[in-house]
Amino acid sequence: MRSMKTSGAIAGMALAAIVLAACGGGTGAGNTADKTEGGGAAETKTIKLVAAEYSKDNTKAFWDAFAKTYKEKTGYTLEVQIISWDNLDQQSSTMIQNNQAPDILNLNAYASYAKDGLLYSSDEVLPESVKSDILPTFVKYGTYEGKFYGFPDLSSARAFFYNTDLFKQAGIANPPKTWAELEESAKKITALGDGNVGYALPLGPEESQGEFSMWLFNNGGTWKDQGKWTINSPQNVETLTFLKKLADQKLTQNNPARTNRADAFDLFKSGKAGMIIGFSPLAAALDEDGKVKYAVAPFPTNDGSESKTFGVTDYLMAFKKPGNSNQAAVKAFYELYYQKDQINTWIKSEGFLPVTQSGIEEFRGDEKLKVYLDTLPNAQLTPTDDPAWDRVKLAVQQNLGSAMTGDPKAVLDQLQQTAESAS
Repeated sequence: MRSMKTSGAIAGMALAAIVLAACGGGTGAGNTADKTEGGGAAETKTIKLVAAEYSKDNTKAFWDAFAKTYKEKTGYTLEVQIISWDNLDQQSSTMIQNNQAPDILNLNAYASYAKDGLLYSSDEVLPESVKSDILPTFVKYGTYEGKFYGFPDLSSARAFFYNTDLFKQAGIANPPKTWAELEESAKKITALGDGNVGYALPLGPEESQGEFSMWLFNNGGTWKDQGKWTINSPQNVETLTFLKKLADQKLTQNNPARTNRADAFDLFKSGKAGMIIGFSPLAAALDEDGKVKYAVAPFPTNDGSESKTFGVTDYLMAFKKPGNSNQAAVKAFYELYYQKDQINTWIKSEGFLPVTQSGIEEFRGDEKLKVYLDTLPNAQLTPTDDPAWDRVKLAVQQNLGSAMTGDPKAVLDQLQQTAESAS
């Protein structure tokens, strides 16, 4: 998820050398265990967490406080290593390849590690009361071959942001509910001149799979369906063709193929973009700046049907150690982390969304989050439960934008081939 700047690239295949873009690691596991009289390893008393840095102000402070509470309540010791998203993937992959995996790793992909048999399933370390509280959509996407391995730490969901001043100037009364209405609104805003663009479209390599997901989900499309890749489905070709149409009509910023999400956010924050896909951290940044008047609505669908949202979560996965010596300490970690006063404090401090039903109830008091909370339980995610998604996502990030100056169907056909060959 990559803090508020990007949902980040995903971890590589453990022991298999498929490494994607995003994150970095550190040194070895650092576990200590009592020894039996015969010299065998007994229960591990110290475990290590390698966690992503979501923000300079909050991430380290939360985990340091958590480690102190963990020691006080369980008697176990938690070593904490915080790593920036820019380095986490590379460093964590190196740790695992060197047989120095942390006991718990905070990352945005888990399936390749589950495939290699490196992870504990929920049956082994997650209390049933915790599993039953996690939103079913996150259990679904955290499940590999029938077992739940990808335990969510926080989430985000996308929504439709629009500049209310530009809408007023362009004579647009309400946010669009269909793509035809979005196109018409974009024309009116672009016609205002003065550098205004109707829709900020980021299809650059930072996170084009996220932008495209929101669009394709709202045209009845999928990345996979019933175990088969559907990247070049008729619905997805229609979706990418529509985005090219927006660009061809110059209703977007220049060169959307090279525009990253952070750049699109900056354009919207400057007051020069009428519409954009955003999430709660963008709202927080807009509120802090206080320069742009905006509103948030469900994303329009192609046919005006019920809006769907693209959700993102990161994971706290647990690595097995010889003899399962760390199992009790790992289970104690999850028992504490998923307590309401821990997980929801963490999520609020970082400005994201909950991953549990109890969290949704707690967050409902914030009216600004309503549009996200209403759609989060049914959010659709990218297929992070497929180990091949790592390679597919990288191909999407690098190539999807070329459809803006090329043939959308040909681009999706090539991505379909990449996905099928990676599976």
